[in-house]
Amino acid sequence: MSQATDAPATDPGNDRAVLRTDGVTKRFGGLTAVDDVDVEVNEGEIVGLIGPNGAGKSTLFNCVTGTLDADEGSVYLQGEDVTDWPEYKIARAGLGRMFQETRIFGDMSVQKNLLLAAQEGGEDVSDLLRRPDDELLGRAQELLEYVDLGGLAEVRAGRLSFGQQKLIEFAMALMAEPEVLLMDEPAGGINPSMIENLIEYIRTANADEEATIFLIEHNMDFVMEIADRIYVLAHGERIAEGPPEQIQNDQRVLDAYLGRE
Repeated sequence: MSQATDAPATDPGNDRAVLRTDGVTKRFGGLTAVDDVDVEVNEGEIVGLIGPNGAGKSTLFNCVTGTLDADEGSVYLQGEDVTDWPEYKIARAGLGRMFQETRIFGDMSVQKNLLLAAQEGGEDVSDLLRRPDDELLGRAQELLEYVDLGGLAEVRAGRLSFGQQKLIEFAMALMAEPEVLLMDEPAGGINPSMIENLIEYIRTANADEEATIFLIEHNMDFVMEIADRIYVLAHGERIAEGPPEQIQNDQRVLDAYLGRE
């Protein structure tokens, strides 16, 4: 892994990339879960990451966010080497994340979930929830209206459906105003009738909130419709990259999904 220095290391690669990995590798004992993977996500893009189960997608996300330490390679966020940074510091530098399973506070109201997500380092959480300012309250309500949950602000979050909880988590992620938002299977477990709405929410966040999006998704129709570019992993290795129409016709990708690698 990269060694920390007194001066922050800068990204020697693509100056348009707000997020980049360079040769990231992660092993668990004798298993190489991510093997020398390079990805670049440019400012303003929606980029998909797909692959069969066990391909290493979530492990790569965990290395990017600092949840796991990469064994080899580097991670750059907005041109700065964040490989050895702790998870909280990477988050404060502008990287947001949503998970496969929602991570909301079920006993709190929907609104308080959003207010908590907006807290800054060092701020007392109890003060934030007790005395939020008008600007923060307005921001929370705006985001709830945006995901069609405006009338549920005072409802206990744990009472809502799984799909609605995912939308709460999406609004929570946007409260922190991330430069880059990682989304792990945003369409997973959501009622098909909500999928088109979710696509529109993500596109709006990308355009109006200026959030660059990097997402893992198993729903092929969803990712093919929403992504500008797609990376494909199989057995921890990157096997393809390109626009959706190219990926759909890539024989290596077809073989990976059909188990013919």
